[in-house]
Amino acid sequence: MSQQINITLPDGSVRVYDKGTTGLQIAASISEGLARNVLAAKVNGHVWDASREIHEDSNLQLLTWNDLEGKSTFWHSSAHLMAEALESLFPGIKFGIGPPIETGFYYDVDFGDHKLEGEELEMIENKIMELAKLKSEFIRKEVSKKDAVAYFQEKGDEYKLDLLEGLEDGSITFYEQGNFTDLCRGPHIPNTGFIKAVKLTNIAGAYWRGDEKRKMLTRIYGVTFPKAQELKDYLTLLEEAKKRDHRKLGRELELFMFSEKVGMGLPLWLPKGTLLRERLVAFMKRAQDKSGYQQVTTPHIGSKVLYETSGHYEKYGKDSFQPITTPHEGETFLLKPMNCPHHCEIYKHKPRSYKDLPIRYAEFGTVYRYEQSGELHGLTRVRGFTQDDAHIFCRPDQVKEEFIKVIDLVLYVFKALGFDDYTAQISLRDPENKQKYIGSDEAWEKAESSIIEACAEKGMETVTELGEAAFYGPKLDFMVKDALGRKWQLGTIQVDYQLPERFQLEYIGSDNQKHRPVMIHRAPFGSLERFVAVLIEHCGGEFPLWLAPEQINILPISEKFIQYAEEIKGILEDAGITGQLDNRDEKIGRKIRDAEVKKVPFMLIVGEKEQEEGKVAVRKHGQGDLGSFSIEEFINYFQGIISESLKKE
Repeated sequence: MSQQINITLPDGSVRVYDKGTTGLQIAASISEGLARNVLAAKVNGHVWDASREIHEDSNLQLLTWNDLEGKSTFWHSSAHLMAEALESLFPGIKFGIGPPIETGFYYDVDFGDHKLEGEELEMIENKIMELAKLKSEFIRKEVSKKDAVAYFQEKGDEYKLDLLEGLEDGSITFYEQGNFTDLCRGPHIPNTGFIKAVKLTNIAGAYWRGDEKRKMLTRIYGVTFPKAQELKDYLTLLEEAKKRDHRKLGRELELFMFSEKVGMGLPLWLPKGTLLRERLVAFMKRAQDKSGYQQVTTPHIGSKVLYETSGHYEKYGKDSFQPITTPHEGETFLLKPMNCPHHCEIYKHKPRSYKDLPIRYAEFGTVYRYEQSGELHGLTRVRGFTQDDAHIFCRPDQVKEEFIKVIDLVLYVFKALGFDDYTAQISLRDPENKQKYIGSDEAWEKAESSIIEACAEKGMETVTELGEAAFYGPKLDFMVKDALGRKWQLGTIQVDYQLPERFQLEYIGSDNQKHRPVMIHRAPFGSLERFVAVLIEHCGGEFPLWLAPEQINILPISEKFIQYAEEIKGILEDAGITGQLDNRDEKIGRKIRDAEVKKVPFMLIVGEKEQEEGKVAVRKHGQGDLGSFSIEEFINYFQGIISESLKKE
């Protein structure tokens, strides 16, 4: 038997190594610089410790800080290091879970009778860095369930014992670094010395297992970096992010609000915010109309049976609001968690022929998900939100063509809204955890192949993530980078062979036999609420002109020119230009400053000269005076800007 293995690197080259070689050793054989920076190894699509031995032919990617999975591994290890620091400072504490997140990590901790205060965070940071300098290795150990239970029983940690209940022998691993041992699947970085800077960012409460009936733990958030300068850059970014926070700007620009009497996580859209929403909806509807979509409308509730049929109740029932039972007939309903089951019923209401397909149903449908109060965050995490949902029912031979058309629509939306930097992620199922998903292997393979082929035909650069598929099908997710370099998952397109099967959807083929259609789910915005939040922070509240809820302010120099200003306002409204007339008894300088603060794109100043000449003096937000325009000239100039920004290439 051969004692050597073939390792295929990302560039396609193949190298031969001895069995048992680690990712770190392979990195060292390529270059010393790479070996110094490797944080983890991706082996056949799964992220491992870089120090873990490889015993079979494999595809290998060596992960560094520049890779998302490298950062995730770095922050996961940082959570363990923080736990070690906490245990040394507060003996006897107990630990829940400590995962990496998109912007760092957190750990849920039971401090017993001690209430952690914000001023203690600096002490914890100092301890973390003291331990990091020891360069303790992260050591992986496979343990039996019996031994794992005995270890945490001795420590008296009921949270780890709770986690162990769902695990089986052969799947349990411990990780040790320094004086700390944790129940963990991994992976981790080679040693703590990679961590050069830390900032603990927040303290919050979190119920164990997300259950309000269980104990509230203390959640400590943090972020770490391999270089001190990167922490300084991050803190600068945080300051800028505070200025752009959509909750702050939403309040200042009078876009939306929340009311405790209405309910947490249920936004109320103010007039300007509603206008912003309506413009986004109108923009999407125009694009959809050109692409052959038909608008439908479905109710805000549905029978529990509907979501049991689709599989959503089994999968997400615990995250839904409690079922509603009618007072007399005893029927059970749910607040709508998804639009797709409703659209399946619309498709099914009459016989379909292969000649009818594709059928494209679109709806701005409001759905409801129960989120824990501690997880709610402005518009990005709410309990009621509106999706720009659409479902395409097509023949199997039409899937790739329809998928490509949806890609084109998503990219058009991003371009019009200034999201030029994005990553397309092909999200597939985890081949080692297939029980998470519904449907046959054959259907999944067809669905995954159609996405991969469509992206290849478009010439798109993509990344592939295993285990990120929806429970009913693979998808293409668009990760958009905003003006501050933060990444957000916005548009998504999914291929689904499962719901047509569950709802027994059919069409009569050219062979006069019954066939199942394929269903494509798509939402370029995702949810309007989250999209608006991201857009606000991306543009700092300075919306594209066509989208701005207040496009102009007309500023008369004195009350003598208010009547002329009102005439101008009427002409502009007829041309589809919206805004306000500022007829306050204030000096013109104050009116201009106030309009600048409100980020109004254009200020039209009118005085004696402008009235005599039938013109307006135009100022542009952030740029200043543009000179004198006739009303017709300004309308043409204004509409030219919008036409250019919405041009579909």
